[in-house]
Amino acid sequence: MTARKKLQKIRGELAQYFLERGDLIDGSLSALLCSQHVLIIGAPGTAKSMLANEICRRIEGANYFQWLLTRFSTPEEIFGAVSLKALEQDDYRRVTTHKLPEAQIAFLDEIFKANSSILNAILTLINERIFHNGKEILPVPLLTLFGASNELPEDDELMALYDRFLLRFVVKYIEEDFRFLRMLEAAEQTERTTLTLEELREMQAQARDIRIPGAVYRTIADLRRELKRRNIEASDRRYRQSLSLLQAHAYLRGESQVTENDLFFLEHVLWRDPGEQPQVRDAIRELVLGYEEEVKELLYESREIRDSALRWETSDERARALIEVHTKIRNIIAKVDQIIDKAKKLGRPLERVGAIKDEIEEIQKQMLERF
Repeated sequence: MTARKKLQKIRGELAQYFLERGDLIDGSLSALLCSQHVLIIGAPGTAKSMLANEICRRIEGANYFQWLLTRFSTPEEIFGAVSLKALEQDDYRRVTTHKLPEAQIAFLDEIFKANSSILNAILTLINERIFHNGKEILPVPLLTLFGASNELPEDDELMALYDRFLLRFVVKYIEEDFRFLRMLEAAEQTERTTLTLEELREMQAQARDIRIPGAVYRTIADLRRELKRRNIEASDRRYRQSLSLLQAHAYLRGESQVTENDLFFLEHVLWRDPGEQPQVRDAIRELVLGYEEEVKELLYESREIRDSALRWETSDERARALIEVHTKIRNIIAKVDQIIDKAKKLGRPLERVGAIKDEIEEIQKQMLERF
C-alpha cells in the first residue's frame, strides 16, 4: 500500500472514531503535510488531546510531547532541566531529552496560560524552528504543534503566539443524538493504520509539488479584497502560508492540483475572532459558487415557466404560452451567457455552469417541440 493510500485510510479511521470532527481531522493531517500548527479552542472533554495523541500514534518513529500548561509551569517542564555538567563550564544549557525541543509532534493544552518566559521560547520554536540552548542555537525537528485552549487569548503579549497557528478550530460537544449514541457504543479501535516518518516526509515533498492554478490565486486575491470590505483582515504572511495548506489539503483529497473546492478550507485560517468565521465562510461561498448559484436560480425559473405553460389546455392559450415561454427562456439564456462571460474573465471553472445552460436549452427545445 502506498503512503498516500495509507494516509487516506488513516483519515477514514479517524473519522469513524472522532465524530463530528471531519474538518479538524483534515486540518490536522493537512497541517502535518505542510508543517503548520493547529489551535483547537473548546471546552474540556471535546477530545482535543485525544485526537492529537491518536494522530501521533499513527506516525511510527515520531517523538511526541504533551503537556498541560498552567501559570505555575516552569521552563524545565517544557524544555528540560538545566545541565549541571554544562554549568561547571559556565554554559547555561538544558537537557532536552524527551522534551519539546526534540519532538516532531507536540500538544500543549491550555497553551495561553503559560508565563512569558515559556511563551517567548515557544514562539521562537514554532515560528523559526530553532531553540536557544545555552551558547548554541539549535534547529528543532518539530513538524506540527497542536495547541488547545478553553478560551481565546486576551492579553496583547499572547497575540503573536496566537497568530502563529495557521489553522484554528472551534470544537463543541457532539450535537447530533445519533452520533452521540454511536460515540457511547463505540468500541476501542482494533485497526490502526500507521505511517513511518520517512513516508510522511515523502508525502510532504509530493504535496509541495501540487499545482496551484492561476484561477485559484485570483480567487484568493478577490477573497482578500472582499474580506477587507467586511473589516476582516489577515496578514500577508497568513495568506502566503495558506498556499502550502491548500496544496496539502488537495493532496489529502487525492487531487493532482488545488481546486476552488479547497478554498473552502480557508474558513479555518482567515478569522481572528470566532464570530468572523461565518462571514469568511459566506465570502468564500459567494466567490466560488456565487455565479453558479445565479445560474441555478435561472434554471429553477425556467422550470417554473415550463410547468406554468403546461397547465394551459386550449390551442389559443397554448399559442400565447409558447410565445411567452420562448421570449422568457431566450432572455434567461442571455443572462446565463452574461454570467458565463463574467466567470470566464475571472478564471472560474465552467463545466457545471455549462451543464446547467444545456438543461435550460433543453427545456426551450422541448417546449418548442410540444407546441
